[in-house]
Amino acid sequence: MLRRAWKPLAATTVLIGTPSYLYYTFTKQQTFDLAVKVRGADGMPLMANRTFSMLSQNAVKDRLIENASSDSFSRPDSTVWRYATASVAANDPLEDAHADAIIARDPSDPSAPGDWLFFTVMDGHGGPHTSRLLSKTLISAVVLELSSLIHSTDVPKSGLLEKLKLIFRTSAPKSREDPQNPERISLAIRNAFTKLDQELINAPLSVLAANLDAESIKKNILPDLSKHPLALQTMLPAVSGSCALMAVFDTTHRHLYVACSGDSRAVAGIWEENEQGQGSWRVEVLSEDQTGRNPSELKRIQSEHPPDEAGSVIRAGRILGGLEPSRAFGDARYKWPREVQDVLNRAFLVGNDQPLRSPPSSFKTPPYVTATPVVTHRDFDFGSVARPSRSPTSRFVVLATDGLWDKLSSEDVVALVGGHLKGLKGVVSKTALPELVPTVSGAPTVEGKEKKRNNSSGSWSFEDENVSSHLIRNAFGGGDTESLRKLMSIPAPIARSYRDDTTVTVIWWEDGQEGNAKTVAFSSDNIKAKL
Repeated sequence: MLRRAWKPLAATTVLIGTPSYLYYTFTKQQTFDLAVKVRGADGMPLMANRTFSMLSQNAVKDRLIENASSDSFSRPDSTVWRYATASVAANDPLEDAHADAIIARDPSDPSAPGDWLFFTVMDGHGGPHTSRLLSKTLISAVVLELSSLIHSTDVPKSGLLEKLKLIFRTSAPKSREDPQNPERISLAIRNAFTKLDQELINAPLSVLAANLDAESIKKNILPDLSKHPLALQTMLPAVSGSCALMAVFDTTHRHLYVACSGDSRAVAGIWEENEQGQGSWRVEVLSEDQTGRNPSELKRIQSEHPPDEAGSVIRAGRILGGLEPSRAFGDARYKWPREVQDVLNRAFLVGNDQPLRSPPSSFKTPPYVTATPVVTHRDFDFGSVARPSRSPTSRFVVLATDGLWDKLSSEDVVALVGGHLKGLKGVVSKTALPELVPTVSGAPTVEGKEKKRNNSSGSWSFEDENVSSHLIRNAFGGGDTESLRKLMSIPAPIARSYRDDTTVTVIWWEDGQEGNAKTVAFSSDNIKAKL
């Protein structure tokens, strides 16, 4: 009797218990504990466990695509250009920024058709002020500097549009004096970076000078300009800072220029096939991480200061033991003399209750940081030329802030983008990916930090449509869903101890695929909107 009664009872348990279990599993908020640094009762720092709610997989995906975008455009030579960008914040607000601009050659240009393409990523620190300003001004500054190669520095009366068109007209042979000579283009880009930083750093001084009258100067009285409308507008971009990385594509002459100020990095993947049709992606690193751990940067900085500072200008890989990137916009604490810092602090910041931190104790002979970039030039295949590749996509370039490179190597990134372009889906073990997406080393990576990556175990995930979001997902956990969810769930500002703001832009191009992309109309409004 008991045995007969057990069977319907068991069935009832299955029917009723299973939905209850599922409900409990999917509605109960999952949490995890994390050791964080806090202040004790005596004001001293100590470590304590804190409990945080864990994001769901859908919430993680939402954050990965929250700041993601992509676009494409076709050109008359049958090349389709595509680019995708994504950002994930660790700070609140996000301190990274990015920008892009596309300028078509005028039809009357003897070198037409062709374009100039500009892509930038900015890695801000000490606030978002410098990076946001650069996202609005850096490309324009480079374009205007390039224009001085053709004409005088005065903008013509016909306006900016006509000036931009004149920049890219070429008819003379490429002599050293020719404006389109790569050496001169590279110099123009360097000058644009340097001049823009000088304007940024000098802006507060200009505001102060405009508000000093003869009586104040005579009596050595410093006015309180904290409520001046330009007080914080000029000071904050100067005292915060930002790295900047720019790629400039000249599709007519098949030139690629990369300008790097700081520790963001540019990497190219180049598909190569042998006679049997077997191919691999060559990893070409297009920039060097610029920190005190870079031997070239260490040598440069030591040469710019007295011998007695050789042991102090770089400490633990950082400028004066503090700032990590050795090249950056802003960061006036490493550029202004002490006296200037004191005056501008009292004039603009003290009254806003945002006093400037004192410079490091070893601060003696500024400036210690420069925004002048290292610019590299390469001849590059932009498509529409004969090549043995069976794939329409054989080149791509990745620009990313150091938040990505803290987690992934250059080889990882090229393999992950190559797999994405190949159409891989699902979870792929890290040991299996090299067989599916083989890579070979080209120009090596110059690391700017001491990194301890464990890439020998675990798995990668191929599920995101946006290739830049795909890279960020894999930087933060990949196929290890629980680790990804935990890392993405840590709130600001605690998150900054475990990951950095991360911005990625991927640019690639395809032949004969113009039917799959929209054609961009390059009207005067388009150009003005971009620049």
